[in-house]
Amino acid sequence: MKFSGIYGVSVGLLMLAQWTFFLVTGKVPELETEPLRILFHLAGEFITALGLFLTGVSLLRKKSWVKNLYLIFAGMAIYSEIVSPGYFAQQGEWALVAMFAVLFILAVVSVWPLLERGK
Repeated sequence: MKFSGIYGVSVGLLMLAQWTFFLVTGKVPELETEPLRILFHLAGEFITALGLFLTGVSLLRKKSWVKNLYLIFAGMAIYSEIVSPGYFAQQGEWALVAMFAVLFILAVVSVWPLLERGK
C-alpha cells in the first residue's frame, strides 16, 4: 500500500500544480470559449486531485478505512489519464501524451495491490 500512497500524494499534488500553472499563465482558453464546460471539468480535476492527495496520505499513515475511498479517486484519475491525452495529442504535445500514458500505467500498478488484498 506504500506505493499506492506515494502515487496518490504525488499525482494529487502534480494535478494541483499543473492546473494552477495553466490557470495562472492563461493557458486555459476554454475559460473564454467554453466557460461552463471547463468549470465543470476543473471541478472534477480538483476533486480528483484533492481526493488522491488525502487518501494517499491516509494510506501512508496505514489507515484501514481508506482503501475503498482511494480506489474511487484512483478510478477518477484513470478516467482522466485516458481522456486527457486527446486534448494534448490534438495540439501535437506528445510529451504530455506520454506523461499521461506513464501516469495511467502507474495508476493501474497502484490499484492492483489494493484489489488483491480484498480477496
